[in-house]
Amino acid sequence: MPADAELPMTKTDRTPISWLALALATAALCLGALAPVRVAEAQEQRYQRRSILDFFLGRRYLDDEPQVPDVEQPRRQQRKRLPAQKAVINTRTASPVRPPVQEEPVVQKLGDARKILIVGDFLASGLGDGLTAAFETSPGVVVEARGNISSGLVRDDYYDWPEQLPKMIDELKPAMVVVMIGANDRQQMVTDSAKEKFRTDGWFAEYRRRVLFFGKEVTSRKIPLLWVGLPAFESDQMTADAVQMNQLYRNQVESIGGEFVDIWDGFVDENGTFIVTGSDVNGQQVRLRTSDGINLTQAGRRKLAFYVEKPARRILGTQASPDLVRLDESNLPGLGLPTNPVEHTVPISLSDPNLDGGAELLGARPPPVTLTKSPRDLLVEQGEMTPAPVGRVDDYHMPAAKTPAEVSVK
Repeated sequence: MPADAELPMTKTDRTPISWLALALATAALCLGALAPVRVAEAQEQRYQRRSILDFFLGRRYLDDEPQVPDVEQPRRQQRKRLPAQKAVINTRTASPVRPPVQEEPVVQKLGDARKILIVGDFLASGLGDGLTAAFETSPGVVVEARGNISSGLVRDDYYDWPEQLPKMIDELKPAMVVVMIGANDRQQMVTDSAKEKFRTDGWFAEYRRRVLFFGKEVTSRKIPLLWVGLPAFESDQMTADAVQMNQLYRNQVESIGGEFVDIWDGFVDENGTFIVTGSDVNGQQVRLRTSDGINLTQAGRRKLAFYVEKPARRILGTQASPDLVRLDESNLPGLGLPTNPVEHTVPISLSDPNLDGGAELLGARPPPVTLTKSPRDLLVEQGEMTPAPVGRVDDYHMPAAKTPAEVSVK
């Protein structure tokens, strides 16, 4: 065999490093097999040592023993986190739950409810909305608004109120008529003889006649009349005209027995200047007028109705009360009468109420008989007055003259 030829290695020829690697691999396998066994044994011993109190209280570990790490605990925690994360996401994306809005019950009007007829222009229509809200809870009052937006007392060719009002009264038979008109009347008036320009003496003379005639259509039927004045406007000229027309309305309406309702202070400030924002019926600052400076907002309409509501309730009386109800067989008040009134009735004798044989009531006795007349009889019958005692304030007798002997003694 050549000298440089290599011989195959035998078992005895292996190096110590190979043996060391083999030993480490074997030890790792043994430790891997024994670790779960030791963990299981420790857990079993721990659970066996738990008391009954820990079992019912649900505590997993005793306070005085060390906790054995759980190999599967990270996995369980990871699985438990997933539903929690989903719940958070769902909570953020879900819309908030709002309580259901409870609608106020609608008050049913009585069949014999009294009607308030409102006539006039666009302001009267707004007044109708406000009065409807004011008497919404009053079952004994119904508001009938028959306003025509562009109407007035000047252009009777467009809408003839003196002709239409009697028809409405005959149809509705109102308990009260409310008039609010005049905002559209600031224009030329055509009469039978001429055309009268606005603000002239002829115009005001004819307008007074028409207001008086229109009001008499109500008062002649013995129906209460409320004539509502005009409010202030943003235009200074319109405001000045409203002041003059309100004075005309007041004089003519009160002369025929109607009542003028002044609303001016509700739509001006303390200086009498037009305002857009002011106090509502609850004292809160709100917008009362629209951007054109003429019309009223919803809050302004309710405030306008506030001035009319007070005299209307005074005229209608208890019929305007919210507590008014209809009495029928289901809600009649109990009268408290006995079922058998004969058992509770005791007859009383008119001649002897006490049933004691007496013939006189309340111990009556015949008056005593006297032969002398009383001072009253002497004064009334004969004009004689008993003399007053000496020294009393009504003793008017002159003192008697003294004799010469009495004078000499002094």
